[in-house]
Amino acid sequence: MNTTELLALDAKHVWHPFTQMQGWIEDQPLIIERSEGNWLVDTDGKRWLDGISSLWVTVHGHRKAELDAALKQQLDKVAHCTLLGQANVPSIELAAKLAALTGLPRVFYSDSGSTSVEIAVKMAYQFWQLTGRTTKKRFVALKEAYHGDTIGSVSVGGMDLFHERFRDLLFPVERVGVDSLAEIEELFAAKHDELAGFVVEPLIQGAAGMLLQRPGWLKGLEALCRKYDVLLICDEVATGFGRTGKMFAVEHEGVKPDLMCVAKGLTGGYLPLAATLASERVYRAFLGRFDEAKTFFHGHTYTGNPLACAVALANLELFEREQTLEKMKQVEAVLAEGLAELARKSKRVREVRRRGLMIGVEIQREDGTAYEFGERMGFRVCLEARKHGVLLRPLGNVVVLMPPLSLTVDEAKLMLHALGDALTR
Repeated sequence: MNTTELLALDAKHVWHPFTQMQGWIEDQPLIIERSEGNWLVDTDGKRWLDGISSLWVTVHGHRKAELDAALKQQLDKVAHCTLLGQANVPSIELAAKLAALTGLPRVFYSDSGSTSVEIAVKMAYQFWQLTGRTTKKRFVALKEAYHGDTIGSVSVGGMDLFHERFRDLLFPVERVGVDSLAEIEELFAAKHDELAGFVVEPLIQGAAGMLLQRPGWLKGLEALCRKYDVLLICDEVATGFGRTGKMFAVEHEGVKPDLMCVAKGLTGGYLPLAATLASERVYRAFLGRFDEAKTFFHGHTYTGNPLACAVALANLELFEREQTLEKMKQVEAVLAEGLAELARKSKRVREVRRRGLMIGVEIQREDGTAYEFGERMGFRVCLEARKHGVLLRPLGNVVVLMPPLSLTVDEAKLMLHALGDALTR
């Protein structure tokens, strides 16, 4: 089928995520057929620079030879086997690797970022039930938080646009801002006997519009969690695997969470795989005789899928072999300088927010007022950027740049040019 026929079939049958399907075709969707490095190729043969890492997952680029090979080699052995009552080689090796990287020795696999947070919330809740602190049932999270789309992860989320519709389905959560640790300590002092855990995206809130936390805030939060015995749950789904310039965002401030959630870049963008990593303290609370029913009764059919785990291992090996974090510093510097210049020159840039290669450019009218939600100005800017063959994605009035860590200097300059020209247009 040609592009027109495929689009018609898509419009007839496919319900896309986070998409208003009325007017879907008018939004000029692309149909991707293949990929090459940091580029996607559509059904008309046009090449597009993947400036959002295919929703923040692609790490070393598309069709990376080593990742292709790992997938094919594992396929010759076994594609899937359950972890219920069995084990498999790649899931064991990957768990050991993740434990070494994070300092969290216990790894529970799942399939998505949302699920990894859901699991962390359930683990934290059950931990306190098993250790006799049964009043510790509530969770704390940030205003404008986003932790996924399952009911538990939506509950700890705080974005009205995404979550308000489901309010009656959700459990109540204590909500705080990042302006003051004093506010958090006041809450902890008053209610620590009720608080099971604090869920947080470390350093930068991605889906909220790349909102930055001030230096030292995360470390201060860790100290308060230790002081008042509240489990610290770090959601590294978006920030993990090099996005902020270190393998994990918590490394910037030497923070050691009780539970950490990882997904997205875990397989380099190849297959859905997530993990919830736990401290030994949390893990040991679940150990006991069979008749004590301390088991963590949670699972997923594809938990620890061998194909996904094999690719994830190859992905992590590439970080070491290619010195990915060191190499990306040059591109990071080019983007930082270019975005600073764009902000100086354009009155349409309200603010640039960046940590490593996680970037949000908030746009505004030239008189400094904000665009209305219905104007879709962020989307219109991204549509203009396509004229330069660059794919970006908006979060309201924030234009997101989150390229693969394998981005070249020339590709970085192309992204900057595309964004600048799109803002002018």
